[in-house]
Amino acid sequence: MRALCLPATGGPDHLALLDIAPPAAPGPGQVRIAIHAVGLNHLDLWVAEGLPNVPIAEFPFVVGTDATGEILDVGPGVAHVAPGDRVVINAGSSCGECEACRSEREVFCRHFKVYGEHRPGLAAEQVVVAAINVRRIDGDWSRAEAAAFTLATLTAWRMLTTRAALQANETILLWGIGGGVALQALQIARHLGARVAVTSRSADKLERARAFGPELLIHHTDHEDVARRVKDHWGHGADVVVDSIGEPTWPMTQRAIRPGGRMVTCGATAGAHLDLDVRRLFWFQWSLLGSTMGTSVEFAEVVELGNRGLFRPQIDAMVPLADAAEAYRRLSAGAQFGKIVLEVTS
Repeated sequence: MRALCLPATGGPDHLALLDIAPPAAPGPGQVRIAIHAVGLNHLDLWVAEGLPNVPIAEFPFVVGTDATGEILDVGPGVAHVAPGDRVVINAGSSCGECEACRSEREVFCRHFKVYGEHRPGLAAEQVVVAAINVRRIDGDWSRAEAAAFTLATLTAWRMLTTRAALQANETILLWGIGGGVALQALQIARHLGARVAVTSRSADKLERARAFGPELLIHHTDHEDVARRVKDHWGHGADVVVDSIGEPTWPMTQRAIRPGGRMVTCGATAGAHLDLDVRRLFWFQWSLLGSTMGTSVEFAEVVELGNRGLFRPQIDAMVPLADAAEAYRRLSAGAQFGKIVLEVTS
């Protein structure tokens, strides 16, 4: 079967379409899926370059962290999906046996791994995964929407609801609108009744984001004081700031949070080392929150909302699997608005 693989790391130029052996029949608690499409995430870029602390054990390595497809067959003990069901896949996997897993807090499992990062990914014609990692989708989902849905939506949902506990009428600043997680966070924040400010260095992306209902659009140039714009508009800093950019935006993020506010992050796309005066942290009583993907309960919640037509992702482009390297380069350049999707089977 065909699969998109890395024979070596070093960037998207190493990506190759290879013929590999199909997976074995699903065992107890597993399902086999015919993959239709995979959505790209920044994580895919980092894996292609080579993550220094996450060495790949064996090449060629199948990539892909987000996917949709159709159930081919199920192993013993699987009842919530059946052959023929269209499904989305949660890329986060855990041991299923520890205290964290038994209490449905899988993201704290010490064996938590991600398909396409720590273990072979989903960009193949067939995959076998744990049944807990799939949910049936119903309704008018396009293949591109389904492929691009899970990782960004689940990540944004946990950040805003579980970690930051965003409430109706609170204010939230989202850095870098245009990426998948930021756009899903915008939709979720509006669903929760929050008042939203978004930033971008692209005037075009800001204009396109207007349709999703932000209250304040900030064209973030080197000379723009984002914190001042937020405070002038609302009369105070933001209750919540989502900053997954990192080093370049962190000084302004600190100025943009109101006393008692929360900063939440799920990444560091432009630098991971931040300066913090701890005296400001305790004096202003900020909460600094990290967040990674989501639990099986949160996965079920977001798919249910997706089946109701909520939080459908914005699609930038859907391209053939053979053009994956170019799609990776578009994502790396930040040229996309929304999600880039690779079509595995037509």
